[in-house]
Amino acid sequence: MNEERLITLLKEPCISEKSTMVADKHNQFVFKVAVNANKTEIKKAVEKIFEVEVASVQVSNVKGKRKIFKNEPGKRPGWKKAYVKLKPGFDIDFMGAQ
Repeated sequence: MNEERLITLLKEPCISEKSTMVADKHNQFVFKVAVNANKTEIKKAVEKIFEVEVASVQVSNVKGKRKIFKNEPGKRPGWKKAYVKLKPGFDIDFMGAQ
């Protein structure tokens, strides 16, 4: 697997109220990933970047919303979301607090 591709697969972590509850309850973390990424690539990317062990990955496609801007119809782009479950004993700290 190309190392550069693994690094570019993860776009950003999705930090919201829902993702925080999922992280606390199920030890899962939510990431915005590349549209053409698959589960095995996402697993390898998270393990490489954050140095953790991944138990499973769930992926969902988020459709872009239809919007109207200055009476012109348009559409926001769709994106892909990945729920990454870590093995017990591992954690990802996005805030950097110690």
